[in-house]
Amino acid sequence: MRTIHHPAIEEVALSQVLYALSDPVRLRVVQQLAQGGEATCSALDCGRPKSSMSHHFRVLREAGLVRTRTDGPVHMNDLRRSEIDQRFPGLLAAVLASGQELVRPR
Repeated sequence: MRTIHHPAIEEVALSQVLYALSDPVRLRVVQQLAQGGEATCSALDCGRPKSSMSHHFRVLREAGLVRTRTDGPVHMNDLRRSEIDQRFPGLLAAVLASGQELVRPR
């Protein structure tokens, strides 16, 4: 089984986080996780192809925003909110407050 890499929060740069949040699909995933908590990849895919969503989840993981764990045949994703809040105080709150309604992916 492949190990899923998650960067230490100290390694995460603000530019990585902002880049990850700049895409509407990834922003929607973050909003959904913030509202509903841990979820499977398929619950967050909005009908997008698996290959496309794999890319988006990789970007979110590399930016330190999401932690993914394997639970049998599925991947469960959770927002690393407390870690991001500690590293970049107020950032997620501001991003999430700026779009009260979930953005529609392109």
